[in-house]
Amino acid sequence: MKASTVRPIQTKQAGANIGDIMKSTNPVFTGIQTTVFETMSRLAMAHGAVNLGQGFPDVDGPEDIRETAAKALMDGPNQYPPMLGLPELRQAVADANKRFYGLEIDPQTEVLVTSGATEALSDAVMSLVSPGDEVVLIEPLYDCYLPLVERAGGIAVRVRVTPPHWHLDEAALKAAFSDKTKAVLINNPMNPTAKVFSDAELGLIADLCKQHDAYAICDEVYEHLVFDGHKHQPLMTFDGMRERTIRIGSAGKTFSLTGWKVGYITGPASMLDPIAKAHQWTTFTTPPNLQKAVAYGIGKDDSYYQGLADDLSAKRDRMAKGLSALGFEVLPCAATYFLTCGIAGTGLGDNDVEACEILVKDAGVAAVPVSAFYGSDAPTGFIRFCFCKQDAVIDEALERLSRFLTAAHAESA
Repeated sequence: MKASTVRPIQTKQAGANIGDIMKSTNPVFTGIQTTVFETMSRLAMAHGAVNLGQGFPDVDGPEDIRETAAKALMDGPNQYPPMLGLPELRQAVADANKRFYGLEIDPQTEVLVTSGATEALSDAVMSLVSPGDEVVLIEPLYDCYLPLVERAGGIAVRVRVTPPHWHLDEAALKAAFSDKTKAVLINNPMNPTAKVFSDAELGLIADLCKQHDAYAICDEVYEHLVFDGHKHQPLMTFDGMRERTIRIGSAGKTFSLTGWKVGYITGPASMLDPIAKAHQWTTFTTPPNLQKAVAYGIGKDDSYYQGLADDLSAKRDRMAKGLSALGFEVLPCAATYFLTCGIAGTGLGDNDVEACEILVKDAGVAAVPVSAFYGSDAPTGFIRFCFCKQDAVIDEALERLSRFLTAAHAESA
């Protein structure tokens, strides 16, 4: 080898900045802030607060499902399952699509099991979106959506719904679509708004997808957490959408087992094939014992699904009544785990971020600022509480809020 071709090894000099001698990392992730849910959970732990910020139940899911997972773990096998998922789980997902929505799904070619819904979203975006493609996002956004689109080289085109009515503006949505639109990513039922999109809104989205030959990536993890007679209707069921839509479900949400991270994608084989390739190079498989247990759980009768919704709606009402009595403006909640509340008149600072900091540090209750789900020019007068907690926990949070707000009002009087 010629001496001129040998590159000297660089060493860090005393006092040098590491950024001066190393190449930069991916700018999508470099310096990105920790998710607001994790941030509030850390603050809740640090201050001994009741955590109503991060959206997870504080009790485990059905015992028979957990027992099925435990038995499958001990009985085995515990080696790699098929990449697309265990046949029994893919069949169960297909059966559920037929049972709940009348969709005829081929479990062999149209169902993929992933390690959680977030992986499903990542696989879908990475396989469907190319650099320069536009992706329509409806904000407030679940926090992984934008980084995933940007990591794929896509260009996010945002349309917003805002409190208190969360109305989807037809003109704004139409303006967001163009011949450059590769996909729309929609969360229905929607976190944090607790909105269930109407048939008219979904029909408009479907028409625009067909008009502009766009895919639809549907995050439907709260599909069974719907209240007050509302019914979840997948976008896939709309005319002309069967062959351009994928829908993503979550065993974590459906069975209150968020730590299991078992998700599933339903979609046409033409879309699922590249998505499966992305899955292949991401996690490849999901623990087989958990897949077996989820397959068992999906087959539960209607009483389970109705009981889940009834239990959560009762918790929603319990929390809503208490928050309203304390002076919060409680917005309607048709689905999910979450209540959005206006803070005007509560004396909790000038904006939602300040209000949440005061609540977690001084009142001992963690919530999440709704502005964290938006980009620039976000509404700043609303915070989100999670109600999928034990009644005693909800009551303790309300008692803490009552003590703090009573004392604060007395002090300012």
